Amino acid sequence: MEQDRAIGLLGLARKAGKLQTGEETVGSMLLEKHARLTVLASDAGVAVTRKIRAMAEGTRQRILEIPYDKLTLGAALGKPSVSVAAFADVSIALAFVRALPSGTAAPELLDDLERRVARVKSKRKKR
Repeated sequence: MEQDRAIGLLGLARKAGKLQTGEETVGSMLLEKHARLTVLASDAGVAVTRKIRAMAEGTRQRILEIPYDKLTLGAALGKPSVSVAAFADVSIALAFVRALPSGTAAPELLDDLERRVARVKSKRKKR
């Protein structure tokens, strides 16, 4: 049941334009510091994983290896396979992490996302 919710959130984020897929697109998001959370499929290639981690190194952008394979992610996002995706919205990223099976994400990641969501909400209230 939890997997269905997390996978469903991926599809919802994509339809809302808040999730991008593909090595080049996600790489651009990381370089421009627009990725709020980058997720890697459990069977993502070593080269892709190394490249994505290198792009995020030294930034506050987070990367999470999730327990879904490329085919599962692809099916959820209407593509043959997806090895990497990035959320452009921190609130949806937080909802996704909360929907993952227990123990998938480190508590520090959850705390960081919650702080970021709170900061975004406080900025919106000031407007």
